[in-house]
Amino acid sequence: MASSDNPEVVERGIKDNDDKNEQEKGGFLDKVKDFIHDIGEKIEGTIGFGKPTADVSEIHIPCFNLKKADIIVDVLVKNPNPVPIPLIDINYLIESDGRKLVSGLIPDTGTIHAHGSETVKIPITLIYDDITNMYDDIEPGNIIPYRIKVDLIVDVPVLGRLTIPLEKTGEIPIPYKPDIDVEKVKFEKFSFEETVAVLHMRLENMNDFDLGLNKLDYEFWMSDISIGCAELAQSQTIAKKGVGYVDIPITFRPKEFGSAMWDMIRGKGTGYTMKGHIDVDTPFGAMKLPITKEGGTTRLKKKKEDRNEDDDDDDDDENGNLK
Repeated sequence: MASSDNPEVVERGIKDNDDKNEQEKGGFLDKVKDFIHDIGEKIEGTIGFGKPTADVSEIHIPCFNLKKADIIVDVLVKNPNPVPIPLIDINYLIESDGRKLVSGLIPDTGTIHAHGSETVKIPITLIYDDITNMYDDIEPGNIIPYRIKVDLIVDVPVLGRLTIPLEKTGEIPIPYKPDIDVEKVKFEKFSFEETVAVLHMRLENMNDFDLGLNKLDYEFWMSDISIGCAELAQSQTIAKKGVGYVDIPITFRPKEFGSAMWDMIRGKGTGYTMKGHIDVDTPFGAMKLPITKEGGTTRLKKKKEDRNEDDDDDDDDENGNLK
């Protein structure tokens, strides 16, 4: 009788029933979760929802000059899903040695087709003045390393918004125009009615990269009188921080120069101005660079076969006149 009145026996029986109910309930919920998970995996496997992938396929520099560089970043995006996915935003950043050069956001850049791929082009412009004004150690003529960081933000059904980060490194130039100087004017044929001469022009490449000279167009003045303009095909490479020479044929009428021509003949030299452009190839693409020289001074020299002999003073007498 005492044992039947023991409350511990009654309480233990109730606890066992509760544990059993909890186990049954837990087992049911686990089964439901497993069922939902299995169904989800089967739906995902059947319908094909998944994360899109992306990669920087190429970087172009279609145009760069003394002021800016236009950069196009090609990003190949692949969509494994059975429905199109919108490309919501593109965030980009270009930095050099951890310092920001330019950044921006491109909103609503289109849609990636179902089970397809698209090349998304990201246009970026680097303004050289902005860079050199921000960082004193970056100067015209330099080649600087860069890192491009791109975040693609897409909206995928079931998965929601996703961010795909991308990076690419490389080098980009900050070009500097060549320094020019017309060292001498050499006679081919001389008369006061018509003179044929050759301008011996010196080009100094101020850049940390080679310049492949292809073409030169110019306009030339002597004593404020325009001799004319022309285009000249050239083919030579001016090494980085190096010097190249170009011979430019000209024809002019000396009698139009008055006393300035007599000064040139006597070896005193005369002022000249030259403006034009050169078309060059670089390791980063083609460029059209301006060439300008104002207020220069040159003198006439008799033609010699050896350019080094022209540099001697043997042609001049003690008064500086041509012999």
